[in-house]
Amino acid sequence: MLTAAPDTASQILDIAERLVQTRGFNAFSYADIAAELHVTKASLHYHFPTKAELGRHLIDRYRTAFVAALDRIDRSGGDSNAKLRAYVQIYAEVLDDGRMCLCGMLAADYVTLPPTMKEAVRGFFDANEAWLAETLRSGRKKKELAFAGSPVAAAQALVGALEGAMLVARMHANPARFRSASRRLLAAYAAGSRASRAAAPA
Repeated sequence: MLTAAPDTASQILDIAERLVQTRGFNAFSYADIAAELHVTKASLHYHFPTKAELGRHLIDRYRTAFVAALDRIDRSGGDSNAKLRAYVQIYAEVLDDGRMCLCGMLAADYVTLPPTMKEAVRGFFDANEAWLAETLRSGRKKKELAFAGSPVAAAQALVGALEGAMLVARMHANPARFRSASRRLLAAYAAGSRASRAAAPA
């Protein structure tokens, strides 16, 4: 049975996503995508008139896929520790593919991004932190997790640590560094660990 070929807009987004994840938003142009697709730059502008519009579509698509992955984690029925491990696995698989988190790379270019893209990048991280905060809040209530401070602050710290761990692992071309760092991070949140007992509020 034949399957339909990807439409041009999807192909453009696929290539642009890879370029952002491996180079950064400011390090590629429409010419790079046109050369890879063997089309003219005018064809790209037909689908995405500006690079800012292309970037906004990239973020929206990436966020939709990420939120869907979080929904699957929620439906998996695992405890809070299992959910956090599954969350970290999303990052690990991206790194294993030789890429970085799309919005992490965009955050590095944040000062130079168009306003609509800045808003979309913030929205991606807000959605991540909201999901993590609820997972952490629920886990602490169930005595599965232990951490100091508010779930929101803990979620923000976890996202920042994971994005940083990805960056360092990429610099060393060694995804194992990320896995090691993420295991230590999650161990600190596990109820009953020495670190979490020390951090847990009285």
